[in-house]
Amino acid sequence: MKKETEKIQKLGNILVDAFHYLALFVIGATVVWSAAYEYLQMMGKGHAELKDILLLFIYLELGAMIGIYFKTHRLPVQFLIFIAITALSRHLVIDVQHVSEGFHLYLLLSISGSIVILSGALFVLTYTASKYGRPEDDVNRSEDS
Repeated sequence: MKKETEKIQKLGNILVDAFHYLALFVIGATVVWSAAYEYLQMMGKGHAELKDILLLFIYLELGAMIGIYFKTHRLPVQFLIFIAITALSRHLVIDVQHVSEGFHLYLLLSISGSIVILSGALFVLTYTASKYGRPEDDVNRSEDS
């Protein structure tokens, strides 16, 4: 009975790993495809605007996050926060200009406040990771032993 359970568990682990890799390849290909499409759009216009450059940074961060997951098998929350900060900055710089005047101040303050909160969260994550380590680092050390 125990041997059958181990075989089923091993098969389950293989299927989960296969799904993760397939999903990562699909997501990675989608990011590359989208970034290439946006880049070709810029080339077609003959110039790049600030919103285009910031969008390329978002694609870069998504690609880096996928690469880190491939190498380390963990998804760093910091990269998600970087992406959120970049997206909010892009929205702040580009889209807020088109909002009506009465609502403009509240939107500006809420987006700026969100960036400050995310930056604070990033600081806390980085500080605690450097001072106390990361839980996944302990798991990796125990697997190496």
